[in-house]
Amino acid sequence: MSRTRQLIDALREELGGAAPMPPVVPLARVPAPPARVFPRRHEGSRYARESAEHTTALLGIGHVGTRYATDVVLQFQAELAVAHAAVATELPDDWAEQNGLLGLHSRVRDHREFLLRPDLGRRLDAASLERLKAGARHGVDVQPILADGLSAVACMQSGIALLEAFTQACLARGLSVGTPVVARYARVWLEDEIGATVGAKVAAILLGERPGLGTGDGLSAYLVHAPRIGNTDGDRNMMSNIHARGTPPELAGERLALLARAMIDQKKSGVELDLSQLAHELGDAARRTHRAPQVRVRLVEAEP
Repeated sequence: MSRTRQLIDALREELGGAAPMPPVVPLARVPAPPARVFPRRHEGSRYARESAEHTTALLGIGHVGTRYATDVVLQFQAELAVAHAAVATELPDDWAEQNGLLGLHSRVRDHREFLLRPDLGRRLDAASLERLKAGARHGVDVQPILADGLSAVACMQSGIALLEAFTQACLARGLSVGTPVVARYARVWLEDEIGATVGAKVAAILLGERPGLGTGDGLSAYLVHAPRIGNTDGDRNMMSNIHARGTPPELAGERLALLARAMIDQKKSGVELDLSQLAHELGDAARRTHRAPQVRVRLVEAEP
């Protein structure tokens, strides 16, 4: 035996190599993976399916484990992006001139201030006030005001159509209509100062409404009789969801003209205005019953 082999054997003996091997312990049994890692596909309950016919809200969306399904998350993200884009969009400086409207500006200096200071959006700046006094017709029955509000997208997409439909419907009912104006960085109560300045019997502001999930192009209309600074929301009547998937601008214009006519005839607006005699012409706008929901458009489609 070689010297090297002798040294190795001696080292093994010293380290306990001659000790018996420990008993072999069998490994624990590993269970086979489940046939499906995720819960079964959620099909939705009958209650959720029937309820969904009466609202645009997402009902019975189900879950995967403790989380929403991927399709639902993608829809939320896409609809939220539409709302963010609508709020972030600004009305171009020359948009009024391009569309033949008298351009006005609130006391807001920029878009950030518009979002943070609603009070400044309720009054005209000095230059706009002088422009309105000099360039607009005075003593009219109805003063229409197109405005960006919280969705300049809606103003630019459906605003002109609603303004024209409302104007023509007012003229058809024998109402005189003031110079069409467009107000930038405007809030609802700006109609009080504009209407009072031109001496209108009714002021009507048509502005982009606060976007909801998936709806960034909706317009709202607020009408007030005897406009003056200091009016409250209780003095106004409004119509919302004016867009292609809600109340179309053409139909909204007719209904708004009916409201304006009723205000002038009754010499009041807001909660005191009696619309009971106009239920047939106003349709859903004068009823207290449920209405069919607008169509909810899917913004993201899952790949097959």
